[in-house]
Amino acid sequence: MRPIDLLNGRLKLRHLVLVVAIADHGSVLRAARHLRLAQPAVTRSLREVEDVLGVELFTRGPRGVTPTLFGEAFVEHARAVLAELRRAGERIAELADARVGTVTIGTLLAGSNVLLPRAIAALKRDRPGITVIVREATFDIQAPRLLDGELDMILGRLNPIDDLRGLRQITLYSEPVRLVARRDHPARSRGGLALRDLLDYPWVLPLEQTALRQELEQVFRDEGLPPPTDLVECTSILTVRTLVRDTDMIAALPELVAVTDGEIAPLPVPLEPVRRHVGVTLPDGRPLTPSARVMLDHLRREAAALTGEAALSGRSGR
Repeated sequence: MRPIDLLNGRLKLRHLVLVVAIADHGSVLRAARHLRLAQPAVTRSLREVEDVLGVELFTRGPRGVTPTLFGEAFVEHARAVLAELRRAGERIAELADARVGTVTIGTLLAGSNVLLPRAIAALKRDRPGITVIVREATFDIQAPRLLDGELDMILGRLNPIDDLRGLRQITLYSEPVRLVARRDHPARSRGGLALRDLLDYPWVLPLEQTALRQELEQVFRDEGLPPPTDLVECTSILTVRTLVRDTDMIAALPELVAVTDGEIAPLPVPLEPVRRHVGVTLPDGRPLTPSARVMLDHLRREAAALTGEAALSGRSGR
């Protein structure tokens, strides 16, 4: 198959928008509604794209459409092109008025619940014209979006990026992970409480593919104990906190979370090897927009303030 010339004018920007919309919505009809177009117009434009490429991009089924192998490849590149065009528009707007713009942050489900709100609040006080978009997902979903330009940065617990080219990381702070339970949890009445005793209660743990889950399971192995079997797997920080507050469940949470909720508190069972390194993952070969640079500056300042507060709290608790 000879290379296809997509710069000869036949492929239009609207074609890219349309194909991405169909992939996102899984249906020509839903894509048409999203784009506020008539369904026949969307169907006709899709045929135009497929004629230009000479391949079928979607297979039609009773419940919608599914991208073919060619469709998945084209959608990936279409997203990247649209993201770069959005960034170009934002860059021009920001250069014209340095106090407006947009920064899009990917945040991990179990991370940055203290740092991010504080940094956003500081940013909005400083630059009220900047719009902040926050998108939550796991790192394996966020990383491709960052590489494609849909995200400016990923904030949360740092994940290994050895197998991902084009990314770099900045550590903002480090904190211990603590075992927590509600303040009137029955385990608190036990003398000499140890990790073994906590296996008598239900647990809520991160998903198996997360780094924190692997580290926690290693703690159990080091103690010669099996991991909890009565458990819920969850990475939603809001759900975890609610389960811990309302039941006998035990969870492992970052210290900043554990000490800022009045209804839960750390248990006197150490997890010495387990720490959370919080930072940002950035595109290595793409400069940050002015808005993203301002956001990063605020994240650094708020992280330094959190580190100082944690040190002061530690000294006063001795």
